[in-house]
Amino acid sequence: MKLEIDSFSGYRIYPSKGKLFVRGDSKVFRFASSKNASLFLQRKNPRKIAWTVVYRRMHKKGITEEVAKKRSRKTVKHQRGIVGADLATIAARRNQTAAVRTQQRLAAITKAKTEKKDKEVKKAKPARPAAATAPKVSKQQMKGGKGGR
Repeated sequence: MKLEIDSFSGYRIYPSKGKLFVRGDSKVFRFASSKNASLFLQRKNPRKIAWTVVYRRMHKKGITEEVAKKRSRKTVKHQRGIVGADLATIAARRNQTAAVRTQQRLAAITKAKTEKKDKEVKKAKPARPAAATAPKVSKQQMKGGKGGR
């Protein structure tokens, strides 16, 4: 038993049913009903008529059981070390209490202050009196040009 397909609607046409239409250029069209033939001859677009198979395919109707929605992969979070600190030190810092953190901060501040004072003391010792040095000469004067007054 050979089933034909309706040229307009896309429905099946069983043997001894339907109508056959042959156009002037000898192209064959088969219609399941006079309704389909009439709409075809009116040059209606089957993609715009809701009950046709072509329309239903275009608008994804009635195919829910065939295709399930694609599952999206969930991103998995990993913890990694960064430059200057590995994962163990980061975890240790995270688990510290606020009191320990403030003590460390204060210790670091006092250490920095003492280092700064030491540098200032070292700079102050080798200072010579300014009068003992030679008079200031500009670069132009050194080259022999007219730079000074």
